[in-house]
Amino acid sequence: MKVKFSPLRQQYANPAEFINKITAIAMRGDFTLGGALGVFEKEFAAMVGFQHAIGVNSGTDALKLSLKWAGVGPGDHVIVPAQTFVASVGAIVELDAKPILVDTGLDFTINADQIEKVIGPCTKAIMPVHLTGQWADMERIRDLADAYKLKVVADTAQALMPWTDQQAPTAQCYSFHPLKNLNVWGDGGMITTDDDDMAQWLLKYRNHGLSDRNTVEFFGCNSRLDTIQAAIGLLQLPDLGKTIKRRQEIAARYDDALHESSGRVLVPPRSRAHAYHLYMVRAKNRNGLLLRLQDKGVEAKVHYPVPLFMQPAMMKDMGVDPSRFPRAAADANEVISLPIHQYLEDAEVEYVIDKIKEFYR
Repeated sequence: MKVKFSPLRQQYANPAEFINKITAIAMRGDFTLGGALGVFEKEFAAMVGFQHAIGVNSGTDALKLSLKWAGVGPGDHVIVPAQTFVASVGAIVELDAKPILVDTGLDFTINADQIEKVIGPCTKAIMPVHLTGQWADMERIRDLADAYKLKVVADTAQALMPWTDQQAPTAQCYSFHPLKNLNVWGDGGMITTDDDDMAQWLLKYRNHGLSDRNTVEFFGCNSRLDTIQAAIGLLQLPDLGKTIKRRQEIAARYDDALHESSGRVLVPPRSRAHAYHLYMVRAKNRNGLLLRLQDKGVEAKVHYPVPLFMQPAMMKDMGVDPSRFPRAAADANEVISLPIHQYLEDAEVEYVIDKIKEFYR
């Protein structure tokens, strides 16, 4: 049996509806800041529970623009988890600010108990990353931010789902990369916020700082979400709840089975909301298990085999000491991501479980 990691082939097996939408946009010539973008932004904001949603070119741009609004610039510090995708830190560095790394916890998100000790006079913002789809401890993070008058820009690229916590961040930043739970046909991103001033600034900044066709109110950038990509996302929005529910059902089945593995596979704590962009666990003899699963047709993966703080750019330019992040360092050698998407059949899930049990027997 072959168990695919990505659902894209099934998701777009019958693309006629999407092609028809694109054709209609082409016929109207409605390519930038078109009608579909406004509808997508409005419906997206309502779905996730924020007042405003602003479509941008990518999830990375969502982070960068939000940080810029927060006043982050040269010499400022932004607190970020030590294990995340490079875009989280890349957005900080692009603004000539300095990422201040904090070790992760057992749930793969930033260890909120370690944040306060790295807050200093140059700290401007905290960037929690909801890695794998697991929400970070936003209540604790929001309390720290309020106490120290910091902005919170949340990297929600892997955790697209309705917001359920009252301790809302300054901004939530989403990615619509093709592998995300809600995706487009290329790159795309969204920023959500309840701050009216931030929303109005972002609408202008993403479009060169134009307040109308002929008035440049300030110098901005070109980071518009294309109308075509908005239309692709809009068609998927009604099914997002079902997509997340199915992923949660599969995760529950994995959890139940792997809890019986006599400690060979360790399921992380699930104390907060989880969108299950990834199903990631810690496994003894991870590399052996990975090879066995792949040999049996299961497309398991590792996120990420080389932790961010050990990447050449970090080691060369920032002199990061890896010993400060023991949990994240250990995870690089232990974590494995199992297939989890809405098109998996129950039989495929059971096949993955059987092959894991076989390996450890």
